Amino acid sequence: MSDESKLKAVRERIDKIDSQLLQLISDRARCAQDVARIKQKDDPKAVFYRAEREAQILRNILDKNQGPLRNEEMARLFREIMSACLALELPMQVAFLGPEGTFTQAAALKHFGHSVTTVPMASIDAVFREVESGNVHYGVVPVENSTEGMVSHTLDLFINSPLHISGEVEVRIHHHLMGRHQDLTKFNKVYSHRQSFAQCREWLNTNLAGVERIEVFSNAEAARLAQQDSEALAVAGESAAEIYGLQTVVSNIEDEPDNTTRFLVIGTSKINPSGDDKTSLLISAPNRPGALYQLLEAFARNDVSMTRIESRPSRRGMWDYVFFVDVDGHAKDAKVTKALDDLAKTASAVKVLGSYPKAVL
Repeated sequence: MSDESKLKAVRERIDKIDSQLLQLISDRARCAQDVARIKQKDDPKAVFYRAEREAQILRNILDKNQGPLRNEEMARLFREIMSACLALELPMQVAFLGPEGTFTQAAALKHFGHSVTTVPMASIDAVFREVESGNVHYGVVPVENSTEGMVSHTLDLFINSPLHISGEVEVRIHHHLMGRHQDLTKFNKVYSHRQSFAQCREWLNTNLAGVERIEVFSNAEAARLAQQDSEALAVAGESAAEIYGLQTVVSNIEDEPDNTTRFLVIGTSKINPSGDDKTSLLISAPNRPGALYQLLEAFARNDVSMTRIESRPSRRGMWDYVFFVDVDGHAKDAKVTKALDDLAKTASAVKVLGSYPKAVL
């Protein structure tokens, strides 16, 4: 058989597979519509998005994936299928720290897929308010960067917020230097968010030591300002360059190649166990010797792994602190439930911010 005949046979097979995929995706979409009808019959206010169910589906797919597509690509494809099917049940709105083109928007689209409507907000506070008011279904906010640590403002907002953490998203962060042209000698200022400047500090000190750095509230805003000024650069993500019509002058200027930011999904509903979960807590300790040790002992005694602890001023009095703690497991898991019961006996206050599926890629 000639190469041309072999190529023709492979193409015919691809066409057949594509037809099968089309049929299967359409069948899945019709199943989603059936789910919507069943749920609405029993409860007109039924919740259609189930974070634990989507996490279980993705984990199952990745466990079965044998390539050649990488897990990251397979997860992205199935997220988009689930997103499109969910939109048939209920078109969702998700608030994010805007404007268009921020890494927070990228996190929202990675988690929910592109069939949701993303709603840009001017601040993290505004994202919380928009979700609390019911104007959107969920919000996405940054909470931690692998290079620069916790986003303190996000943590502080949880102290008084009634919202629950519904999920987490991890996004690999690549910062690009962008402007209206390619001549680095013609730029006299660079805009970016404070966190991005910190994540690119060494590169900027080495290559743009004499260029003024101007902090703005988001990388997308930096790109917008650079688009208006031929002498201005921006440090932002790839999507910002596309949205604001800028040229990428230098790619990947972050100091750490594995630079990753963790985002939290916030909503009004509690999430059921998915089988591989994380619980975030807000704990207030009495001001006495050994108080923190007694709090942590509750986890060790019940064989609950604590993955993070962060202290923040409580704002209730001078030198009064609260602790943000992440542990493995769901609040409904027996070991975690027992640890929380023990914790309540020694802590001044314990608030479960949310139990939610761990990030899937």
